[in-house]
Amino acid sequence: MKVAIVGASGAVGQEFLRILDERNFPMDELVLFGSKRSAGTKYTFKGKEYEVKLLQHNDDFKDVDIAFTSAGGGTSEEFAETITKYGAVMIDNSSAFRMCDDVPLVVPECNAEDALNRPRNIIANPNCTTIMMVVVLKPIEKLSHIKRIHISSYQSASGAGAAAMAELQQQYKELIETGEAKTIEKFPHQLAYNVIPQIDKMTGNDYTKEEMKMFNETRKIMHSDVRTSATCVRVSSLRSHSESVWVETETPLTVEQVREALKAAEGVTLVDDPQNYIYPMPLESAGKDDVYVGRVRQDLANDNGITLWLTGDQIRKGAALNAVQIAEYLIKVGNVK
Repeated sequence: MKVAIVGASGAVGQEFLRILDERNFPMDELVLFGSKRSAGTKYTFKGKEYEVKLLQHNDDFKDVDIAFTSAGGGTSEEFAETITKYGAVMIDNSSAFRMCDDVPLVVPECNAEDALNRPRNIIANPNCTTIMMVVVLKPIEKLSHIKRIHISSYQSASGAGAAAMAELQQQYKELIETGEAKTIEKFPHQLAYNVIPQIDKMTGNDYTKEEMKMFNETRKIMHSDVRTSATCVRVSSLRSHSESVWVETETPLTVEQVREALKAAEGVTLVDDPQNYIYPMPLESAGKDDVYVGRVRQDLANDNGITLWLTGDQIRKGAALNAVQIAEYLIKVGNVK
């Protein structure tokens, strides 16, 4: 088993290395790829040093079985044919292929089998907020079909990459030292001591691309006609995203039914004792694999509604871990070249 990581120097690329090590991923060879800026950088994995190779249109992927790509949509689109030409399975973390009919969009807890039908040998990793939400919605969907979802997300700086995390830290430093945040590059406004009600670019309907991803990707993953209305907000935490979610089901569900389903769900940890101030928070979910859920309660505005709060590590389950779990599933069922 030969594995490649494209975009090895980025936040998600580095998380790939940690997760592959932690989970003792079954592979014999590893090769790292990056841009001209990161080519030549060296990283240690399982006691061995690896040098990042320049990503080029050549035969470097000839013997690769699985390629994890996290170098941006433009790079994924440009190099997809080069990566998959000799049969490598490309598990892509960008938005480039998510809504393509001939590319499965996979969250293993929800629709692992979709990964087996991949005409282009590409599997798309969903948007981070979508991944975390559908992991929690799947056990509820099994109880009663979900018709509508309203969601507000609270997304950390990590969602915009390593440079964005560094910018947030730099802003706090500048504010303490000078009283003014001068470094504003990765976000449209100062993020420190602030929230920004925009993630990604605005579309024609005044929803952002991030919000429309949640609408479209949820339907594709869950094979559902569910309608999602989202407001995605950048907050000044460093890592882990949170979401406040309202779901409307076809038939009424009790809070206890939902709690029991979540307790038994794969990839979910229920933390729900609000009377004693016990509920999930991003500080606690950072670095963890599961999506943490709490504040489960009846919706006071809808008899068929349930409201809940979730939080999860955007770089792990929202990105690298989900991709690795897809690969583990393919290996388990013997569906790699």
